[in-house]
Amino acid sequence: MATLPRCYRPLVLFHASQFSGAKRRIPIHNHHRSLMKRHPINAFFFRYKENNYNRRQSFCCFSSLESQSSVDNESNHSNDGEKQQGPSSELWLYNTMSRQRELFKPKIPGKVGMYVCGITAYDLSHIGHARVYVSFDVLYRYLRYLGYDVCYVRNFTDVDDKIIARANDLGEDPLSLSRRYCKEFRHDMVYLNCLPPSVEPRVSDHMPQIIYMIKQILDNGCAYRIDGDVYFSVDKFPDYGCLSGRKLDDNRAGERVAVDSRKQNPADFALWKSAKEGEPFWESPWGPGRPGWHIECSAMSAAYLGYSFDIHGGGMDLVFPHHENEIAQSCAACGQSNVSYWMHNGFVTVDSEKMSKSLGNFFTIRQVIDLYHPLALRLFLLGTHYRSPINYSVALLESASDRVFYIYQTLRDCEEMLCQHDGAIQDSLPPETLSCIIKFRSDFQTSMSDDLHTPVVLAALSEPLKTINDLLHTRKGKKQALRIESVSSLEREIRNVLTVLGLMPTSYSEALQQLREKALKRADLTEDQVLQKIVERTSARMNKEYEKSDGIRKELAAVGIALMDGPDGTTWRPSVPLSLQEHQVSS
Repeated sequence: MATLPRCYRPLVLFHASQFSGAKRRIPIHNHHRSLMKRHPINAFFFRYKENNYNRRQSFCCFSSLESQSSVDNESNHSNDGEKQQGPSSELWLYNTMSRQRELFKPKIPGKVGMYVCGITAYDLSHIGHARVYVSFDVLYRYLRYLGYDVCYVRNFTDVDDKIIARANDLGEDPLSLSRRYCKEFRHDMVYLNCLPPSVEPRVSDHMPQIIYMIKQILDNGCAYRIDGDVYFSVDKFPDYGCLSGRKLDDNRAGERVAVDSRKQNPADFALWKSAKEGEPFWESPWGPGRPGWHIECSAMSAAYLGYSFDIHGGGMDLVFPHHENEIAQSCAACGQSNVSYWMHNGFVTVDSEKMSKSLGNFFTIRQVIDLYHPLALRLFLLGTHYRSPINYSVALLESASDRVFYIYQTLRDCEEMLCQHDGAIQDSLPPETLSCIIKFRSDFQTSMSDDLHTPVVLAALSEPLKTINDLLHTRKGKKQALRIESVSSLEREIRNVLTVLGLMPTSYSEALQQLREKALKRADLTEDQVLQKIVERTSARMNKEYEKSDGIRKELAAVGIALMDGPDGTTWRPSVPLSLQEHQVSS
């Protein structure tokens, strides 16, 4: 395909202040002033928070069409001459475009531009959505851990057929409805401990950019107008299908592409839809209307990252048609358009079917975290490699919840022990502790750098956690030399890894209490009822009524309450219900 010369630079150049809480207005490039006057948009502010690693951050969302020196100069200026720390390790990522793992090399050393397609805001998000944004949150965290300055853009689709249909059903304004569900989605992300992206643009705030890009595509001869609609001509883009591997003949009308006899090719898709009665619309050179679904992400990614950036991600269901159409649009608007790595996560399935609202087989994030701790849901999602399908099941959620409790209880025990220690902590460690830490670090680094193999990292936690429990609770461990130093160092290593995985709670004690409360809710019991059962069991044991005592233990174990006998009496903790344990063993 001949190079298409007409390109535009990003409409905005975004800089986040390196100081927490600072605000910076985004300046509009001069050559777009006239366009902005014709299509005014709201002023946009962005507050950047310091990251969890307590490291000063500054980054810019930039166009790769700008010269390297220009970017370097701006970076140096924003850091007041302080040199940025470079990435500390190689990273291999699976690229859907090449269908293989590739060594990650950002277009600009030390900086990463990443765009992830966000939700269409018309309902509460389900755990399929949770998987997308937890997966890319881990990537975001790990890139930052490696020392990259990351500009992470995640959009909101707030103008769409589904939103309009739902709003009409509810008798609500479509933009008002979408704003409400955008807010609910943000709450879900906080529950799941996902870091906020650098920018969260909305379609309704970016009509000038969308209209401008459509105009570029038309000017370059890759789209056509029909009665106020604008369609992309797939025949003008010979590489159509390069991402999905689909042939153009496979794209029959009615299969993910709208049926319209006016189209030149059944696979052609809408860039602009003419206004219909009762629908929101915006003025454009082709008459009042609204954008098609695909153009929004091309326009917003170009606006904040330029036409050429590093990572574009989303769920596997977006490979076709959404991302395929994005590639076609972006290349039609600018021949220099290029995304280095296309990344997609696997589906969450229910009985081997993809979880989706259209199939009616979905569970919302709110439904799940009503019964399970949000970080248990997060660990459940990370327990399968992000590209593999994961089957939703109560048994796996129970196991994740049990594992999270064990991790936090171990670290809480560490915390209590270290708080009671008044003396100085030495720098040296016993050889066995040092060996455990070195292996754990190596497993973490190797697994995460190999396309984010989080299940291997979660498995690697077992050894340092076991070592801590031995040091805290066994006779041999309590006598070990440099015991305090070992516990302190192991806890710190685990905490650092949990932070990268997004599994670090604000408080171990608080998380443990929340896990207990969720377990009681699932068991349909109150804590007073459990304590009363413990009293009855203790009395039965004293009276040598062992059958009754065992019956009480089994009764509670069946609903996920485990009793633990110790020198100070009997306590309880959440556990996997007995029936599910037996099912797991048989499986």
